[in-house]
Amino acid sequence: MTELATGAHADASELSLLLTPTDHKAIARGIGRVATVFFLMSGVLALLMRAELAEPGMQVVSTSAYSRLFTMHGSGMIYLVVTPVALAVGVYLVPLQVGARRIAGPGAALAGAWLYGIGGAVMFSGFFTAEGPGRATWIGIDPLSSTTGTPGAGMDLWILGVAVATLGQLVLAACVLATALRLRTDGMTLLRMPPLTWTLVVTCLMAVFAFPVLIVTMLLLWLDRHGVSIFIGGDGAIAYQHLFWFYGHPVVYVMFFPFVGAVAEVVSTASGRPLRAYPLFVGSLLLFTALSMSVWAHHMFTTGAVTNRYFALTSTALVIPAGIEYIELIGALWSRTLRMSLAVWFAVAFLVQFLIGGLSGIWVASPAIDAHANNSYVVVAHFHYALFAGSMFGLFAGLYHWWPKVTGRLLGRRFGVVHLVLGVVGTNLTFMPMFLAGERGMTRRVGNYPGSGLSTLNLLSSIGSGVIALSMLALALNLWRSARAGRPADADPWGGLTLEWATTSPPPAGNFDGPVPAVRSAAPLATAAGSSA
Repeated sequence: MTELATGAHADASELSLLLTPTDHKAIARGIGRVATVFFLMSGVLALLMRAELAEPGMQVVSTSAYSRLFTMHGSGMIYLVVTPVALAVGVYLVPLQVGARRIAGPGAALAGAWLYGIGGAVMFSGFFTAEGPGRATWIGIDPLSSTTGTPGAGMDLWILGVAVATLGQLVLAACVLATALRLRTDGMTLLRMPPLTWTLVVTCLMAVFAFPVLIVTMLLLWLDRHGVSIFIGGDGAIAYQHLFWFYGHPVVYVMFFPFVGAVAEVVSTASGRPLRAYPLFVGSLLLFTALSMSVWAHHMFTTGAVTNRYFALTSTALVIPAGIEYIELIGALWSRTLRMSLAVWFAVAFLVQFLIGGLSGIWVASPAIDAHANNSYVVVAHFHYALFAGSMFGLFAGLYHWWPKVTGRLLGRRFGVVHLVLGVVGTNLTFMPMFLAGERGMTRRVGNYPGSGLSTLNLLSSIGSGVIALSMLALALNLWRSARAGRPADADPWGGLTLEWATTSPPPAGNFDGPVPAVRSAAPLATAAGSSA
């Protein structure tokens, strides 16, 4: 009986640790697992869309079903994959990088993670309703999101799911921000914080200011669907867009900046020195963040309801801080001592591919050009180059860089090369033809299109999506093989410069077994090595 009681107590303890961890690393891993499920679900929806678009006509799904596919694909990837993963990177690594023993508000961080997961489940539960899930695009555009445009409980579940998931992400962002600003170890001044931590500080600042607006907007939309007249007529539709895009544009940078930081860490570690003009890099991040809160209405150029010149100016001004950051990263690669690794190759792919996304952003920042590109596949290509070819490849660079720290095991090179090559080929084969299709007049969010001049381009994009799926399979096999029989990793397999490499792999519950190393520069481990030498 005693043995049974002991076993039951152990099982209960393990379940409690699984469901209610307060270690920030366990919370971040949990977010990563949930995000992986949503990534797979949203990816399947994308493959179904590309299967439909491979030929003109409606062969695979109905027009209504196609609307649900692109709504839930976009919603899943933005609200439930890239945004929470970006914040999970901060939940795991920021306490380690600033020398903290814990995250600020561990209970709140756990609650945020649960809210995110619950919100995602509520959003996707719309598939089990009679009318299906939401179909009003990932922005829930009014009046399409009204009870007339999208009747049924599925749209209500989408609204509530977005609100709950975003509330959880807001809480996570607040915890990461408080950790970076309040729990730094002795000597860790603001300009000694690593690049990743700084990118997460500005990310969380944007989240804290923008995410509450989306939560309130979703509540207003829900009330509007239940008899409280809020978004009325044309003025109501414009008001909805103002509210949504005040969140919708900053969230693009929430989904991007942490992966800029990951790439900065990868290339600075590979070159063996910090970024050359680090204060300028930090200043550019802060300037970019300030400007990001003033550009939302460039999504509304064609409405005739906004001051186009002002928003064109603020949108174009983003080129200045973005250029500084880009040149800094290129400069870090310009080194005779650069040590090439898979992480560095993914960083290079990020820099090349995101340049395409960034330069195409200049088009949509110009009212005159945007009038022609608006709602065409030019826009689809632009943001996929920014968020998949950019953010996801930045994430992959970070994954190959920090996986040994998180798991204590290295990822395999062979599968990694396959993942890289297939990923680059598939990404460009999928999204480059979309620029040409958009230039030829193909409208986004349609499942049928005239075959003349567009069928070959769409077929190429559909083949490319299959290649991307194969690259994800190579990554999954690499992760599985590493978890089962991967080569053990040292505490610092790359010669890292920042504090997370001073602890064991994986780190212990309190992050550091002994005292935190002294911090005298932005590269504390390099400084410590120099002092000991």
